Amino acid sequence: MASTPISVARTGARLLVLAVLTQVVGEPAAMAGFPEASQLPSQAGLPDPLVMLDGHRVTSKEEWLAKRRPELKALFQHYMYGQMPSPPEKIATTVARVDPNYFGGKATKKEVAIAFGPSATPEIYLLLVVPNRKEGPAPVFLGINFCGNHTVVNDPKVALPASWMPKNCPGCTDNRATDAGRGSQIQVWSIEDVIDRGYAVATFYSGDVAPDHPDFTDGIIPHYYKPGQSKPGPHDWATVAAWAWGLHRAVDYLITNPEIDKAKIAVVGHSRLGKAAIVAAAFDERIALVIPHQAGCGGTAPSRGKVGESVKRINTSFPHWFDDEFKAFNDQPDRLPFDQNGLVALVAPRPVLFTNAVDDTWANPEGQFEVLKGADSVYRFLGVEGLEADRMPETGKLIDGRLGYHIRPGKHSMGKDDWKVFLDYADRQLGKPGVSK
Repeated sequence: MASTPISVARTGARLLVLAVLTQVVGEPAAMAGFPEASQLPSQAGLPDPLVMLDGHRVTSKEEWLAKRRPELKALFQHYMYGQMPSPPEKIATTVARVDPNYFGGKATKKEVAIAFGPSATPEIYLLLVVPNRKEGPAPVFLGINFCGNHTVVNDPKVALPASWMPKNCPGCTDNRATDAGRGSQIQVWSIEDVIDRGYAVATFYSGDVAPDHPDFTDGIIPHYYKPGQSKPGPHDWATVAAWAWGLHRAVDYLITNPEIDKAKIAVVGHSRLGKAAIVAAAFDERIALVIPHQAGCGGTAPSRGKVGESVKRINTSFPHWFDDEFKAFNDQPDRLPFDQNGLVALVAPRPVLFTNAVDDTWANPEGQFEVLKGADSVYRFLGVEGLEADRMPETGKLIDGRLGYHIRPGKHSMGKDDWKVFLDYADRQLGKPGVSK
């Protein structure tokens, strides 16, 4: 269910958004009776999303919405991503550093601090760039960046992140951002190209929510510990779920901004942040479209896949991305009571585009296409088109239906050419934005 703002009070540049937020994420009470991993039956193929855990096949849309969809959400949280907290009762936003003449007057750039949760919870610092020549509210691409807002634009006024940063980020010194990284990932986000097509862009640094390291001592997760708790429990949310939950908080703000078309919020993410993007869309129906780019194992590739990264490898290399329960499947992924086609099914009937590269075999592009095929039945069950192809398309050809797919030459990366595909797909599914002359 979506959140619905009911009261907005404005004081200077500070906007207090009070909301009644129904539970976006899941039904934790349903998790208590789930069996241990060893008690689950082995299934070699992708499980059918329309078959419930007890073997009952869903026969109506009402049954899907009332029973199976909530069950799938609870299963994914219990066995893989961890239980996300309920949305905060309120968020508070502070707008700073507004530039109404960005890109030579084509756009307005602003930074928005989003505060929420228990006292002292770190804020999300959202960089928002909105086209000035829009006709009405603009559709928006929302996504998380790897190395800070200062890297995706070349602007000395954009604030540097204060939180921990991976040492491989450009300009990073002693795990902290420096001015040397400014503008270093402009081509990764291609924001001016997006603006020229009539879309806004909203992005924040992953470390605002959960720094990408395994000790769980900073970011927002420790602020949701129970008294006496010092690390996540076996079914508590882990880093991918926290990133997804952070995207939900950005959506909380975007739906209140009159410059943004709240019915056309597209979420995009690359690699591990693509995993967060598809999880965010699965658990929040306010997201209209999702593009997880090269998201691989734990995101868009099958956990049962025999090509590329495995469940065991990802849990060993990145033990903080998923809950501890997921590690029970390291040597028996066939016992998972779902696969990633079930995650796509949770997005149904909204559009999903998987994008890949020929040389990025670690992300299992072929397996990702099979995941889309495995979700097709749910889309058609709900009365919309699904995957309009029986086999992978030729390299460079976009399948632009409700379940979309694209594969290009090259390696694991995101750049200008990928954004053209993202924009073409969004035009097809959401409608071309109006841009005044």
